Amino acid sequence: MKILNLYAGIGGNRKLWSDEHEITSIECDPATIEVYKHFFPNDEVILADAHLFLIENYQNYDFIWSSPPCPTHTRFNFLTNNIPEKAKKYPDMKLYEEIIYLKHFYKTGFWVVENVISYYDPLIEPTLSDNHYFWSNFEIPFFEKTSRAIRNNAKNFDYKQQRNGFNLESFAITKEQKRKMINNCVLPELGKAILDSAINEATGNN
Repeated sequence: MKILNLYAGIGGNRKLWSDEHEITSIECDPATIEVYKHFFPNDEVILADAHLFLIENYQNYDFIWSSPPCPTHTRFNFLTNNIPEKAKKYPDMKLYEEIIYLKHFYKTGFWVVENVISYYDPLIEPTLSDNHYFWSNFEIPFFEKTSRAIRNNAKNFDYKQQRNGFNLESFAITKEQKRKMINNCVLPELGKAILDSAINEATGNN
């Protein structure tokens, strides 16, 4: 498949995808791109605005994965009472812009948009798998929720690295950057299962 991987991060969802695919990944942070390239040297990686790249290039791909930024949607931020007023933001509607656009205009392949479980009732009904919402035009496999301790406890950083298959010790970036990169990863096994589901539907092997 020719795959477009948007808001790629360091490639949690991409970790177990086969290198037989032609993968283009879009990321806006140069430090994150350097880490991604280290783990996936065969991918084409582009420093760009993923939201803009999608609407200009979606028709060129067989499978699209998009993980728009989640901080303005997450329940964690909403439930934290001490957020300064100046830090509060409206939910970023790029999430729903992409879902609506792909649903109505992308007819030649398979797409999935991933995000966190939101503090509000989703405006478009998603599929829940692991600790994520997914919107797609194919069936999303179900994974049980990851435990709260693994998700939220900073002391489990080394475990999270091991669990996601990344070791960031050698990179000259801050601990906070490393923690953010790891926390933003989709479980690689889930990423693989989702791509496999799209491939099975494309090939009629359901």
